[in-house]
Amino acid sequence: MAKIENTSEERIEQLVQRQREFFSSGKTRSIPFRKEMLHRFENGLRKWEKPLTDALWKDLHKSYEEAFMTEIGLVYSEISDAIKHIGKWAKKKKKPTPLTGKPSSSYIVREPLGCTLIVSPWNYPVQLLLNPLVGAIAAGCTAILKPSPYVAEVSFTLEKFIEDTFPEEYVAVVQGNRIVNGQLFSHRYDLVFLTGSPSLGKIAMEAQSKFLTPMVLELGGKSPCIVDKDADIKIAARRIAWGKSLNSGQTCIAPDYLFLHKEVKDKFIEAFKEEITRLYPAGTENSNFYVHIVKDSAFERIVSYLKDGDIVCGGRYDASSRWIEPTLLDNVSPDAPVMQEEIFGPVFPIMEFTDTEEVVSFVNGREKPLAFYYFGKPSVGWELISKTSSGGACINDTIMHITNSNIPFGGVGNSGMGSYHSERSFLAFSHERSVLVSPTWIDLNFRYMPYKMFNLVKKMLGGK
Repeated sequence: MAKIENTSEERIEQLVQRQREFFSSGKTRSIPFRKEMLHRFENGLRKWEKPLTDALWKDLHKSYEEAFMTEIGLVYSEISDAIKHIGKWAKKKKKPTPLTGKPSSSYIVREPLGCTLIVSPWNYPVQLLLNPLVGAIAAGCTAILKPSPYVAEVSFTLEKFIEDTFPEEYVAVVQGNRIVNGQLFSHRYDLVFLTGSPSLGKIAMEAQSKFLTPMVLELGGKSPCIVDKDADIKIAARRIAWGKSLNSGQTCIAPDYLFLHKEVKDKFIEAFKEEITRLYPAGTENSNFYVHIVKDSAFERIVSYLKDGDIVCGGRYDASSRWIEPTLLDNVSPDAPVMQEEIFGPVFPIMEFTDTEEVVSFVNGREKPLAFYYFGKPSVGWELISKTSSGGACINDTIMHITNSNIPFGGVGNSGMGSYHSERSFLAFSHERSVLVSPTWIDLNFRYMPYKMFNLVKKMLGGK
């Protein structure tokens, strides 16, 4: 079994300095170089695909099928998209110049931010480390990568993959626990891209505030899932059961708690039970397609929530394998521990409502979630979306908004800041630089003191 050792502080300092020097050489700015590195990235991922999926099975009991669909495949897609469009994304763009700026020309130049730090969590340890790296490479940056110590096999394999694929002055992996996080955050970067908990985001933000470092924070929160009285209960139950069972609920955009209309509550509970059985005919305990909880402390925390309501579905667990059955909890108080923090597991508390305004009031009374799910009439779903705020949302579905790279993925408020995927990943690691080019064959006097043409300029600017 892989053993993760803390990277030394001296080693971290050396990597930061070497990457800063490499970026200063200008080599990463070349579009041909970026394309070459993206192709190398793709080829390296194909070489290391099996070791990575094997490691995901060892650490998380994640099947090859789920590992490919939710981790490896998404990275392939991002790399392919970047290779195809990088020339367009990086191209200098001419913009209109107002009359007061004539005859100058105006442009936007997208330049790489520089030396970056990417910190990823354990729940999707491959995708959430490598997808941001696609953006860093495409934008022309260097990157220090920090995977999670809680998935030791995956993190060790990721380190070997990166070592085998890129020179360390360009892309390198740093390993370790919270002590290493603190050491990493003490250095200056041109961007920090962090996926994790709000508490870790605050630590990173505080540490980097002395450098005024820009940050992309992909955090989490309690994402509500509303099932209205006119929802298609069978479809709702199937899609919600899948969304909550995926990665055993250890997904930042997993539906966290249920809001069920009083008229369909009992019907939904029965439908949910049926759909769990449909997904796992032989049960979840020994299924190759059901992920287990990552560590003992997380297992104990999730199991402790079972006392916060009446178990109406599931409820079984095994500490030796860290398996917890998908579980519905009824009669849950809004003040119960299970309703206070992101669950990050397969326990599903139920709230009840009769009017959607109750839902709006409840959601708006808490921190802004990363996702918002509504099942019912799309018109009502749009109305609720207009009255609430979340990082993303689905009407009559869960999870699937993350799979479309044409729309941004990111949080808002306590659930994060900034967004990425496709061109937005490129933009996350870029600075849009404004450039004005003025000719010398003419030099108009209106801007010079003593402003003899002031009245004309005033009218041109909208004055009276």
